[in-house]
Amino acid sequence: MNRFQFVEDHKALYGVKRLCRVLQVSRSGFYRWLKGAVARLARRQADAQLAERMRRIHAEHDGTYGSPRMTAELRAAGMKVNHKRVERVMREHGIAGLRLRKKIRTTIPEPDVAPVPDLIQRDFTAAQPNTRYVGDITYLPVGGGRFLYLATVVDLYSRRLAGWSIADHMRTELVIDALQAAAHTRGGRLDGAVFHSDNGAQYCSREFARACRRLGVTRSRGAVGTSADNALAESFNATLKRETLQGTHHWPDARTARLAVFRWITRYNTVRRHSRLGHLSPIAYEMMADSLRPAA
Repeated sequence: MNRFQFVEDHKALYGVKRLCRVLQVSRSGFYRWLKGAVARLARRQADAQLAERMRRIHAEHDGTYGSPRMTAELRAAGMKVNHKRVERVMREHGIAGLRLRKKIRTTIPEPDVAPVPDLIQRDFTAAQPNTRYVGDITYLPVGGGRFLYLATVVDLYSRRLAGWSIADHMRTELVIDALQAAAHTRGGRLDGAVFHSDNGAQYCSREFARACRRLGVTRSRGAVGTSADNALAESFNATLKRETLQGTHHWPDARTARLAVFRWITRYNTVRRHSRLGHLSPIAYEMMADSLRPAA
């Protein structure tokens, strides 16, 4: 217990002078502490109100927001808050984001494929939308030891998930469907865009090469066995599973998994704040950039 608080609680019985002498604290220090009691109480009440508001935000985003996004969300609502205060209040009230689970490997290299250059070279940025994409396949565990598989197509300009596909298999049509979904998002074609992937059999297949040619896409692939060459796509998939599974081992069934992923993707593209985008959502970032672009 705080020694000044002990003095305050027992001063009527023993007196301030005696208690300060026994506890080896100064009387002047005690009276300074006592003078600040009103301010401390007001601060605790304000922190409690802030914590309650953060709990609502935390719940609205399925418990996924850590302190940076929480700070951005509060500021967007008009609150003047310091990120250090947000960190402290979250820590004191047990409000925390989620941590990554261990990844299961889904990349199976296809032998004897035609070489495709690495056009990204670990530069996961783009100057304009619809010019550079990355993609990957990740597993979605469901009950009974079964899996669904998710293929993604992420725009490097805005981090928008432009295309995706879920199936109970990892055949080449899974990644083609995701790329075609991205083309639909961007108006029907991806003319001149680069699509970067790992060396999984699906991305190395002739069927996928034909789909890329049809959609106007230039293929790019990292080195075999080097996950860092496609780190952004893998990080995206890890975040999706972390924030949808929330520490559980699997979804109870395929329908629940599909609904959870659809709900998260919708929120990710439209409202989830991204630190690299100045804490805007991907679609909001694209709209802002478009509004700032000079007319032709």
